[in-house]
Amino acid sequence: MPPNHKRRAPAMEPAAGGAGQQRQNKASAGKKAKKGGGCRWPAVKPKKDLQINRLKGTHLLTIPDFVTSAEAKAFIDVAESMGFTHQGSLGPLKGEAYRDNDRISVTDPLLAQAIWESGINRIFTDINVSGKAATGLNPNIRFYRYTEGQRFGRHIDESVDLGDGSKTYYTLLIYLSGKGSAKDSSGQALIGGETVFYDQRGGIVAEVAPVQGMALLHLHGAKCMLHEARVVKKNTKPLHFQELDGYLLVLLTWIF
Repeated sequence: MPPNHKRRAPAMEPAAGGAGQQRQNKASAGKKAKKGGGCRWPAVKPKKDLQINRLKGTHLLTIPDFVTSAEAKAFIDVAESMGFTHQGSLGPLKGEAYRDNDRISVTDPLLAQAIWESGINRIFTDINVSGKAATGLNPNIRFYRYTEGQRFGRHIDESVDLGDGSKTYYTLLIYLSGKGSAKDSSGQALIGGETVFYDQRGGIVAEVAPVQGMALLHLHGAKCMLHEARVVKKNTKPLHFQELDGYLLVLLTWIF
């Protein structure tokens, strides 16, 4: 699902990087994308009447309650059972975005299709890019986990050419933890970990705080805004699938 993360030197602020020194967790996964077919992913039920919020007149969209609390927790449990690999970078002085988080990368067309059909397909009914309509999600899906003190510096997400005439144009982040999670209600709320978008002058366009179950959509590639994942100051950031520990979002991208 996720797009590539392009590296840039600090002129426009660095972009994201891939390779860096890899520090593996006790239960770490390999760098290569895992095949997710054997995983028992939780069922993502179709959602009716999804609310779509456009942020400040931009192409940024948020969708509250895209996954339920139970679905988010189930994804976290599966991801933790697979094990995360630490992701680092050489840093701004070497032309790469600062990166410090944990990641799992899986390739699973069935999971991508299930997420697409749970409501993302309806959202893109009236959205097109250069006259092209979305047809699905990139089956390469990434789970990110941010623990206290971790962050992902300013970067852009690159578009991916899938080699069959289709190309990705959007990034989908799904917060598996954050406000509304079990730790939040027990007084152990996640602090920090906002996804922040910047304009060409470095001004803040939008700050999106992690809310469990919420999806965030933004254009990537040539029209991608510089953005970052702020440092997690307490507890763990929601998983991209962007929980309770601080998993960030799951990153997905659409195919046009």
